[in-house]
Amino acid sequence: MWKEFKTFIMRGNVLDMAVGIIIGAAFGKIVTSLVNDMIMPPIGMIIGKVNFSDLVLPLSWEHLRDTAAQAKADHVVTINYGNFLNTVIEFLIVAFAVFLLIKWVNRIMPKAPAAPVTTKECNYCKMTIPLAATRCPNCTSQLSPA
Repeated sequence: MWKEFKTFIMRGNVLDMAVGIIIGAAFGKIVTSLVNDMIMPPIGMIIGKVNFSDLVLPLSWEHLRDTAAQAKADHVVTINYGNFLNTVIEFLIVAFAVFLLIKWVNRIMPKAPAAPVTTKECNYCKMTIPLAATRCPNCTSQLSPA
């Protein structure tokens, strides 16, 4: 059993997947930092000195003017739509990066040659038959030469 497990783990695609997951997690942290520390502060400043991570909607009427920190300290249940906006922007950046990566890989990968045509369709029964066939093996109709 140990030998089978070792063989499974040492397959190329399992190792490739592990490397991809590790790099993806690190890339996710970089994008999170980019959004939270580089992109959202200037946008918040332009909009009116807003810190997006502080944007909350308390589900209690008496705490409507509280900040995220005050609401958390008072144990008020909130909808954290500012964090949600940050996460949506992170997702869009990651999705765009993956799109660019796939586009680049598709451009550098060699195109597979088209397979030669070796079959045709019978004019009568519409079954697939060899290209050189003169009689359909399915309906026995006489066919014109290719």
